[in-house]
Amino acid sequence: MTERATETPEPGMVLRTPRGRVFRFDPGALCLELLLTSDPGGLPWTYETLREPADLVRWAAESRLPDGLPLVVGDEELERARVLRGALWRMTRARARGEELAPADTQVVNEVAAAPPLVAAVAPSGERVWAPGATGSALLSTVARDAVELFTGPNAHRVRECEAVECALHFVDTSRPGRRRWCAMGRCGNRHKVRAHRARTALPGDGAGRAEGEA
Repeated sequence: MTERATETPEPGMVLRTPRGRVFRFDPGALCLELLLTSDPGGLPWTYETLREPADLVRWAAESRLPDGLPLVVGDEELERARVLRGALWRMTRARARGEELAPADTQVVNEVAAAPPLVAAVAPSGERVWAPGATGSALLSTVARDAVELFTGPNAHRVRECEAVECALHFVDTSRPGRRRWCAMGRCGNRHKVRAHRARTALPGDGAGRAEGEA
């Protein structure tokens, strides 16, 4: 489940685990934010949040897209969003592991990107607004075009997957040294620190160095 990150100006989305733990995660790209609507990795806490068209509208409002998008989504567009999401997840995992992208997946992205994208406009007040008539197809085209920019651009080699074995989150490593290892320090990063500390300080046979489950 996601919530709009409005508490602070920090980038990213606020995620909530099935056990209710909240943490902030910035995947670094719009197309990777779509992956947060499910867990294609098949982990025990698998979830699906795109169950009806309204869910895709809600995701768009929670994403890094500017506010005020007057979006209308149909059932076919919702299904297309799931197909695009699957292709993006496989492409992201392949890129993070230094593997070739599957032609079937790139074809999905290219076909979706070929549709007209969302259009911005200027209001009489001078503010940036969205042009009326925004559809689910236009939203998905914008997401797919963002993916094209990511996978062919300068950050393509910085697509990462969290190093925690029980995490399937992917992100663009925008840190200067390019050594980001975890989805978020408030989640897997801190858990790794706790485990490493316990492993260093544990006495033989006391079990204190065992991996800690998610709180």
